[in-house]
Amino acid sequence: MEVVLVRHGQTEWSRTGRHTGRTDVPLTEEGKRQARAVGAVLRGREFALVLSSPLLRALDTAKLAGFEPEVRDDLAEWDYGEYDGLTTPEIRKHVPDWTIWRYGALGGETVEQLAVRADRMIAELLRVDGDVLVFSHGHFLRVLTARWLELGAAEGRLFALDSGTLSTLGFERDQRVIRSWNVPVSG
Repeated sequence: MEVVLVRHGQTEWSRTGRHTGRTDVPLTEEGKRQARAVGAVLRGREFALVLSSPLLRALDTAKLAGFEPEVRDDLAEWDYGEYDGLTTPEIRKHVPDWTIWRYGALGGETVEQLAVRADRMIAELLRVDGDVLVFSHGHFLRVLTARWLELGAAEGRLFALDSGTLSTLGFERDQRVIRSWNVPVSG
């Protein structure tokens, strides 16, 4: 069993480093190209289950890649609260040593709250007989990966993840592992 993770294609906010939580920002033309390239790479591969975040940038990536996913609210991006749309330097004007991993988001979610969502998703994934394809978001997928590896959720800070990339979680014997990470697609 493998879990293939797709971070949605590029948006204007991801391109410019703005934290994009629950604001529904559309894909750029580059993001649409990335989504179609993901589809080309995955064409012909069988999945027992295809899932997506409810946010349009993830859903549109899935559909442009040629998939009709089931939606799971737990796959939504980190709720950045008052920090949604801001860049890290803008937030650090008020909290000089701020990172999302340490402080969470004012009026939004903590990393521990993301861990609860990630753990629910992992429990669902582990019940599937076959490979699973997941379309979601950078920070959430990083937390999901940390929890897949049975690490603390904040360890997701160590897994850089670019827009429009593929990653694969799986097993080595009984141990949950990363099979591939942050693989760019071309097309």
